[in-house]
Amino acid sequence: MKQLLVIALVLAGCGADIHEGWELDHDRIIAVRATPPRIAPGEQATIDLLLGSTAEPVAQQPPDAVVVISPPSLANVATTDGERWFITAPDDATLAAAREELALAPDAPVPLLIGVAKQWPYPVTSVDGLTFQATKTIWLGERAVNPVMPNLLINGVDAPDGSELVVPANTKVPLFIDAADPDHIVAWLTSCGEMHDFDVPSAYLVVPPESNQEGELAVVFRDGRGGVAWRVWPIRAE
Repeated sequence: MKQLLVIALVLAGCGADIHEGWELDHDRIIAVRATPPRIAPGEQATIDLLLGSTAEPVAQQPPDAVVVISPPSLANVATTDGERWFITAPDDATLAAAREELALAPDAPVPLLIGVAKQWPYPVTSVDGLTFQATKTIWLGERAVNPVMPNLLINGVDAPDGSELVVPANTKVPLFIDAADPDHIVAWLTSCGEMHDFDVPSAYLVVPPESNQEGELAVVFRDGRGGVAWRVWPIRAE
């Protein structure tokens, strides 16, 4: 029953407060990743989520529920082992039928649209907005991998994964990711200070006295083939 309710919420949606796109510290699914994002017949992709919260640090976790939205004929390709969720690409004959269903070319990859739901950071499913949902397209019939995170500079300095960032307060702090391809999509997010130009490769952060002086900084990078990479750092201003 709980899983059915979660799935219903994925499809129906629910109300949510409005926040700036760069605000990291509110409850939501920030990004959905399939690893790998494109799979050949018989191969599997694992689904995981990047999660934001008003009360908890940013977290990477599996979804609580996954449902196939389109095409309906592939509803059984989403499975779980009780802890993780997987998408398994069906055989060539099944993919050929799905292409006909979607009016695709005979050699086209099949776009599988899934809905995901997560109860975190709340322990129970509810109809009052405490369950979060998102969608993701996974491509079946060909192979591709998630991108390697491009080169990053925070205030002109390399920012290795897991390192603590210390930035000057009340000053423009430049953020740069090497993502110049038109197909690349970038999102910078923070719970420390205020983000400007959050959806372009060259953004900047300001930490004025009235804002949070410490928190987390994140960047989500999407390529043109459904691939996703992300990075999260603890950050403080001084």
